[in-house]
Amino acid sequence: MSLAPRAVLVHRTSEYEELLTRHGTHGQAEFFLSSRGRDIREVAERHQRVLRALADVSAAVPSQWRQARVERADLDRFLFAPEDVVVVVGQDGLVANAAKYLSGQPVIGIDTEPGRNPGVLVRHRPDAAAALLPAALTRDRGVEELTMVEAVTDDDQRLLALNEIYLGAPGHQTARYRIAAAAAGSATEVEAQASSGVLIGTGTGATGWLRSLWLQRESPCALPSRADPRLVWFVREAWPSPVTGTSLVDGELSRSQRLRITVESDRLVAFGDGMEGDTLELTWGQSVSVGVADTALRLVG
Repeated sequence: MSLAPRAVLVHRTSEYEELLTRHGTHGQAEFFLSSRGRDIREVAERHQRVLRALADVSAAVPSQWRQARVERADLDRFLFAPEDVVVVVGQDGLVANAAKYLSGQPVIGIDTEPGRNPGVLVRHRPDAAAALLPAALTRDRGVEELTMVEAVTDDDQRLLALNEIYLGAPGHQTARYRIAAAAAGSATEVEAQASSGVLIGTGTGATGWLRSLWLQRESPCALPSRADPRLVWFVREAWPSPVTGTSLVDGELSRSQRLRITVESDRLVAFGDGMEGDTLELTWGQSVSVGVADTALRLVG
């Protein structure tokens, strides 16, 4: 007997909740904000909008379905199941945070603050959840498959990301490594580098950090669209020296191509979508291969 579908509501702690955790009471939090020229009423109102959105979405879940909730900080410990429909209630970035832990489950993005969020990934209002949830299973609603990026180490550790993967030194130290990138034709170029790290990202990430580097560098690489099975990569602040070069600083990766990085520092890390708490730890001599992931984010349109 198959299990009933489960709606998993993904949310994150609000600024108001964080203030209460830090200061203990509403009054203390209000005093803290007022001393910095802010009004707690705006923060509390935003918190209430999130609570109302969560309540509305929860009430819209079909009665025969199961329900679960998971906070952003607990995503790496939550076990998603094949029969889940994931409902992200919050900002665009929360969709990216959840995506790396999924394996093809449909995702519905609910915007809790229209006008404040760009709404690229959280495309729907809470009152649309009643129609979207069953449609996500029956495919009555269009599903956009967004390209993801993966990093795989030589000891088979794997990291997924929707926007980008950053590889570099923890903190602000120089990252030392050897980079191998596909050149024209089938040739591969290899270069030893010292830099602030390497960023490899998707079309979804091309509206954020990747685009910033692309504009700064005036790179000839064409940024991909969200569903484009192509990645772009940039080396940040490569340093020229007698033993390190700066010729391989940006490029594109098709589905069949991989960027290979071999560590020449005591310790480097790789993390996806800004979640530094969930990293791959890389030591001297270890290598990591980065490319288009087989898994895509299935976002309900």
